[in-house]
Amino acid sequence: MDLVEQKISDGRVLKLIRMFLEQDVMDGIKRWTPQTGSPQGAVISPLLSNIYLDPLDRLMAADGFEMVRYADDFVILCRSREDAERALAAVGAWTAEAGLELHPVKTCIVDVRSESFDFLGYHFCGEHRWPRKKSLKKMRAEIRAKTRRTSGHSLHYVIRDVNFTLRGWFEYFKHSHPWTFERLDAWIRMRLRSILRRRSGRRGRGRGLDHQRWPNAYFAKHGLFSMVTAYRLASQSSKR
Repeated sequence: MDLVEQKISDGRVLKLIRMFLEQDVMDGIKRWTPQTGSPQGAVISPLLSNIYLDPLDRLMAADGFEMVRYADDFVILCRSREDAERALAAVGAWTAEAGLELHPVKTCIVDVRSESFDFLGYHFCGEHRWPRKKSLKKMRAEIRAKTRRTSGHSLHYVIRDVNFTLRGWFEYFKHSHPWTFERLDAWIRMRLRSILRRRSGRRGRGRGLDHQRWPNAYFAKHGLFSMVTAYRLASQSSKR
């Protein structure tokens, strides 16, 4: 709050922030009042992280390091392992003085030429990036819930509902390697073919001759959002 008060003087805003910090936390049937920090997942956490970690941003910039940060997640780009070790030592010293701790598992030095790492939902490896496994699993679970074979909704309704998820997900992950979208588009059409297959009195998943009964163009005609097509359009726009 001392740092917040250096940037904000409005007493009403400061009172609101204190209320966020002092609000009781519910976890199942357990309830307690936090004594320090900001509750994880609270809407105020990213804002407070930006204020609290601003000195760290300035420290890294002054030392010549390029840091990419969102709230309390960050990556520091270095040209050599020696630079990376020097940056890690500087961050470790700063966080200790600021009353913070680096995550013991997530904090590591990675050579992207031969190793990989996750950051903000993406998996980075060399020059390529794609959604991390957890991000894909979450999206697939949401699509599965909307494309159950026993769904009683019309195909038009199902596709419209699916499109809400696909458009938002693609907008964030559109910087992924293109094969990501090819596989997902095919998987989603398989889910829709399975619905149509069941309604025509057949069992199992949509496959084999189902690709001829309901070709890709069939779903495009019904308005299914194609991530492959969206990626191509986005790529063309970026080259202009």
